[in-house]
Amino acid sequence: MASVQWHSRVRKYEAEVQYCRSETVPVEFGDYHPLKPITVTDSKSRKSGRKGSTSSSSSSSSSVALDPLTSILDGTDPLSLFAAASASEAPTLSHSASAGELGRKRREKEEEVGTDFEPWSTKRGEILARFTTTEKLSINLFMGSEKSKATSPSSAVSEKVRTRLEELDDLEEGSQREMLNLSQQDYVNRIEELNQSLKEAWASDQKVKALKIVIQCSKLLSDTSVIRFYPSKFVLITDILDTFGRLVYERIWSMCSDPRPLTDSFSVEDVNDTAKETCLNWFFKIASIRELIPRLYVEAAILKCNRFLSKTGIQETLPRLTAMIRGIGDPLVAVYARAYLCRVGMEVAPHLKDSLNKNFFDLLASFRQIHSDSVQNQLVLQRVEIPVYLTLYSPAIHWILQCVSYRAPEALLTEMMERCKKLGNNALLLNSVMWAFRAEFVAARATDFIGMIKDCDEAGFPKHLLFGSLGRSLACADPPENEKLPILNEAWKVITKVRSPQDYINCAEIWVEFTCRHFTKREVNTVLADIIKHMTPDRAFEDAYPQLQSVIKKILAYFHDFSVLFSMERFLPFLDMFQKDSVRVEVCKSIMEVFIKHQQEPTRDPVILNALLYICKTMHDSVNALTLDDERRSLALLINGFIRMVSFGRDFEQQLSFCVEARATFCNLEPVIIQLIHTVNQLAMETRRVMKGNHSRKTAAFVRACAAYSFITIPSLTSIFSRLNLYLLSGQVALANQCLSQADAFLKTAVSILPEVPRTISIEGKLRSSESFLLDFINNFLSTLLVVPDHPEQGVLYLVRGLLNMVQDYTWEDNSDAKIRVYISALPLLAALSQESYLYTVPKVDSNETLYGGDPKFVAEINKLCETLIGQVLDHLKSLGRDEGLRRQSSLAFSLFGCLLAHGDLRNNKLNQLAVNLWNLSHKHGYCETRTSVRTLEYIKHQALQQDMAHLSEMLLRLSLQSRA
Repeated sequence: MASVQWHSRVRKYEAEVQYCRSETVPVEFGDYHPLKPITVTDSKSRKSGRKGSTSSSSSSSSSVALDPLTSILDGTDPLSLFAAASASEAPTLSHSASAGELGRKRREKEEEVGTDFEPWSTKRGEILARFTTTEKLSINLFMGSEKSKATSPSSAVSEKVRTRLEELDDLEEGSQREMLNLSQQDYVNRIEELNQSLKEAWASDQKVKALKIVIQCSKLLSDTSVIRFYPSKFVLITDILDTFGRLVYERIWSMCSDPRPLTDSFSVEDVNDTAKETCLNWFFKIASIRELIPRLYVEAAILKCNRFLSKTGIQETLPRLTAMIRGIGDPLVAVYARAYLCRVGMEVAPHLKDSLNKNFFDLLASFRQIHSDSVQNQLVLQRVEIPVYLTLYSPAIHWILQCVSYRAPEALLTEMMERCKKLGNNALLLNSVMWAFRAEFVAARATDFIGMIKDCDEAGFPKHLLFGSLGRSLACADPPENEKLPILNEAWKVITKVRSPQDYINCAEIWVEFTCRHFTKREVNTVLADIIKHMTPDRAFEDAYPQLQSVIKKILAYFHDFSVLFSMERFLPFLDMFQKDSVRVEVCKSIMEVFIKHQQEPTRDPVILNALLYICKTMHDSVNALTLDDERRSLALLINGFIRMVSFGRDFEQQLSFCVEARATFCNLEPVIIQLIHTVNQLAMETRRVMKGNHSRKTAAFVRACAAYSFITIPSLTSIFSRLNLYLLSGQVALANQCLSQADAFLKTAVSILPEVPRTISIEGKLRSSESFLLDFINNFLSTLLVVPDHPEQGVLYLVRGLLNMVQDYTWEDNSDAKIRVYISALPLLAALSQESYLYTVPKVDSNETLYGGDPKFVAEINKLCETLIGQVLDHLKSLGRDEGLRRQSSLAFSLFGCLLAHGDLRNNKLNQLAVNLWNLSHKHGYCETRTSVRTLEYIKHQALQQDMAHLSEMLLRLSLQSRA
C-alpha cells in the first residue's frame, strides 16, 4: 500500500467547463433561423400525375432540414391518403338519388331508439329487488299429455292440425298440476326451470310443448292472489315470453336465409313461401288460445314476426292488441299488459306513436276501476293499503309514459297535464308524468305542477313523493328565474311537515341540489338547519347516512369557496350527525378531496384552517393497528394536501407554530410527519431567500428553531431511510443558513445510525436488499461533505473518517462489493478536498479550502487516506482472483482505473503504472465491454491534447498495445 503514493491531479474547474462546452456557431438573423417553423406546401403536379405528394420548404433555401415524417413517408401524409382513398371508393350518385337515399336514412335514424332511451333491462333488477313478499305462492306446472300421439302414415294434413289443436287443449283440460306453498325463491326457481324447459323443448324440435309452456306461464299473469309480488312476477314471466318471441323469429329468419341470408332491412317480397306459411301457422296456433290474457301476451311476444307477412302487419296488429286489453277486468293486470305491449312496440316499431298514446289514454279512462268494489275487497282480503297498492302501478305507468314521452313534442306534456286535471289530478299519474317527460319541459311548468300537486288527494299518494319527483327534474333543468324562490318556498312548506324522518330526508336530499344550484349560503344554511332539526330526535340520522352523505356531496359540488362553506353556521353541526366512524371518515375524505382539487391559492383564513384541522384530525384519529396500509396512505395524502395549502405569508413564526401543532395532531401518520419536516425546511430556505442570505439576529434564531424542529422530529420516524435522507437534507438546509453546529449535528447523527440499516427492507410487501438504497445515500452524503467545514475540536476530515469507519464496520451481504464501491466513490471527494479552489461552496460558509488554505499537512492527510483506501481496494481485487469472482474483479478494476484517470496525478510513475495494471486486469479475462473500452481510449486521446496532459500519450500507447494483444 505504501508504494502507491497517491497525488491528486490539480483541477482548474472553470477551464475544464469551458473546454467541455460545445462549439458555438453565430446565427445570422436573416431569412434562415434554426428555430424557424418548417412549412409544408402542396406540390401536386398535373404533369407528373402523382397525387398527395408534398414538399418541405422554407422561405430561405433548400438547405432547411426536412420534416422527419414527411421525409420518411416521401412527402405523403398517411391520414390524407386514407381520406383520399375513402373518397375515391365512395360511389357516385346522382343528385336526386343521393338526396332520396339521405332522406330515407334520416327517417330511419329518427325512427330508431337511441341510447338516450333507458332500456327495460336497467329497470328489471330494480323491480325484482323492490317488490318482494314473504307470503306463500302457487304455480301451475304443465305435466304433459298422457294421450297417444301415434297416427297412421296416411294421416291427412287436416288430421295433423286437429291433433295439434287437441294438444293445445290438453293444457286447458287438466294436464297440469298446481304447486302450493312456495316461497318467493322457490317460485323464482320454478319460473327459471320453465324458461330452461322452453329452450330445451325448442332445441329438441318440440315446438308444441314450447308453446304450451309459454301459454301456461302467461296464464300466471292473471293471478293476483299475492298482489305485492305481481310486478316481480311480471318481470319473470315476460322474460320467458321474450325468449319465446326471439326463438320463433330466429327460426323463421333462418328459413328465409337459404340460399342467401336476409338483410336487416328486408321486405316482404324477400320472404319465401315456406317461411310465410310457417309464420301464419304460429299466428293461427296463438289465435286458437281460448283465454284472453295468454292469447294477448303470446301474440305480443311474436309481434315482430308480422314483418314476414305484410308491410303493415305490425301497424295493424298494435291497435287490435291495444283494444283487446280493454277486456281485462283487473286494472293492475291491464296496466302491466299495456306496459308489455308498449315495450314490444318500442322494440319493433318505435315510430308508431299513436298506439303508444292510445295505450296511455285507455289507461287514464280505466283508472277509476282502482276504486271499484272488487279491487277494494281484494285489498281488504290481502290486507294491503291503498298507498302500497298504488306503488304497484308505478313501474308499469313509468314505462308506458317513458315510451310515450320519448322524443315527444312539448305539446304532448301539456295534453297529459290537462288529462290529469280531468281525472282530479290523480297523484300516481302525475308522479309518472314528471318522471317520464324531459326535465326541461317539466321545469318550464314547475309552478303549474305545484298547483296540481296541491290539489291532489294525499290519502293515496303522499305529496312529498310528488315534490321529490318534481325536484329531480329541477335538479337537471332550470325553471324561470322569477319562479325559483316561490318554487323552493312552496316545496319546503310541504317537505318540512313530513313526519317520518326517512320520508323527510328522502325528499330533502333531492331539493338540496336545487337550493345549492340557485341560491346562496343563506338558503342552504336554512335547509341544513331544518335537516338537523328533523333528523336529530331519536337519533334518526343513524338510519339515513346514505342520504346525509348525498347532501354533503351536493353541497360540495356547488360550493368550492371554503370560506363561504365554513361560514355556514350549520355546516359543522351537520357533520356531527355522522357518528359512525367509517361514515364520518368517508365524509371527511370527500371534503378534503374537493378542497385539494379546487383550492387554487394557499390560505391562512382561520375559519378554514380550524375547520379543516378538525376534519383532518377526524381522519387521523380513525387510524389504528388494524388500518390497512392503503388506507393510511390515502389519508396521509389528503392531510399532506391540506398542509401544503397552508401559508401565513411573511409571518414565518406563525407558520412554524402551525407545524408544531400539526405534529402533535398527526403523530400516527408517518408520511404527514415527513411532510411537516419538509415544510419547516422549506420555511427556513424561504427565510434565507427573503433575507438574501444575510440573517439578522431574529432570523438567525428562527432558522435555528426550524433546525431544532427537524432534529427532534426525525427520530420519531420508523423508516430508517426516511430518517437518513431527512437528516442529510436538514443538514444541507442548516448549512445553507449558516447554522454550522446544527448542520454538524444532523450529519453526525446520520453517520451514527448507519449501522441500524437492515440488510433487507419491505417495499410494497416484498423484501428487497437495502444495499442499492444505502449506496445511493452514501454517495449523496459524500457530495455534501465537500462543503462541510471541519469542527475546530475534532480531527481533520472527522466526518469523512467517521463515515468510512461506519462503512468498514457495517455488516454487508455475503459476496458483496458494496464496501469497496464506497471506497472508490470516496476517492473523488478526497481529490476534490485537496484542491486549492473547490468545485462548489455554500455562500457565507467557509469550507475547508478557506480553513486550511491548501496546507501541506492537510493535503498529506488526504493523500494518506487515499492510499489506505486504494490499498483496501487492491487487497479486495486480489481476493477475487478465482473463477467465480473474475467478472466482479474486472468491473471493480475498471472503476478504480477510471477514478485514477479522472482524479489522480498520473505523472507519478507508480500511480501511472498502477493505472495500466488495472486496465490490464479489467481486460484480462474478456469481461470488459468493448464499447466502453473504445470510448475510454478516445477520452484519453482527447485529454492528451491538452498542454499539461501530454503524459497521457505514453499511457495511451501502452493501453492500445495491450488492447490489441
